[in-house]
Amino acid sequence: MSKVSAAQALPSWRDFLEMTKPKVVLLMLITAWVGMALAPKGDAAAVGMLVGTLGIAALAAAGAAFNHMLDRELDQRMARTHRRPMATGRVTLNQGLAFATALTISGFVMLYVWVNALTAWLTLASMVGYAVIYTVFLKRATPQNIVIGGLAGAMPPLLGWTSVSGQVGAMPLLLVLIIFAWTPPHFWALAIHRIKDYENADVPMMPVTHGVAYTKINVWLYSWLLLAISLLPFATLKAGPIYAVCAFVLGARYLQWNWWLLTDRRPDAAWGSFRFSITYLLLLFVALLVDYSVRAWL
Repeated sequence: MSKVSAAQALPSWRDFLEMTKPKVVLLMLITAWVGMALAPKGDAAAVGMLVGTLGIAALAAAGAAFNHMLDRELDQRMARTHRRPMATGRVTLNQGLAFATALTISGFVMLYVWVNALTAWLTLASMVGYAVIYTVFLKRATPQNIVIGGLAGAMPPLLGWTSVSGQVGAMPLLLVLIIFAWTPPHFWALAIHRIKDYENADVPMMPVTHGVAYTKINVWLYSWLLLAISLLPFATLKAGPIYAVCAFVLGARYLQWNWWLLTDRRPDAAWGSFRFSITYLLLLFVALLVDYSVRAWL
């Protein structure tokens, strides 16, 4: 192989960046930052916020990279994922493994050495839960895969909280519960929209195993559950009226999208529900931060 062709064969930095799922990691970091902002601050809070952000981001990116590596053959059979770096071979197995491992070690060491052991182990457990337990086992085993595996992706608010406080509290557990309830309708709407992909890849997502109509009912019911859970911070006096109003309005809008999905009122309802669910979670956590800031100022 010539020097030119060898250089062309090397993956670009964009391939490695894509493997980290940067948009997903950013959403996770935003929820972690809210956890940091709401937490009681320890003596090393500034270090916890800075290094905690870097360490949580590194381990979240590592989980995404391991997901790319372990799902590379499955990704080749799905229109949504068939152009991913490892599915196309732009990044080899050894390169992907080295990249994901380096992110894991660096993220864990940062958290363990400069933040605290609790955050380091919780973040590593979250990464393993997603990259191994969900990707390798649950995803291929049961239509409840996203329900059971959703806990790993719901952890960032708790990780942010522990990174500056060094302890677990009731408030971050409520935030984890919100994301845990949000995850199934978020992914099931995508699974309805991309049902052909999951059928081709033989992944037992709920629309494939139980049908689209049954999945729509579950999305609708989970939307009500999410609305109720999202109001718990206000009901337990850990958030104020600004958050309560925002949570109710956002929840009502999400219910509207999922009513359209349930009743086939709009042909794009599944995709619209999926996209709005991301906006919903982002705005809900921003509302919580604004509510906290206003109440602290007053």
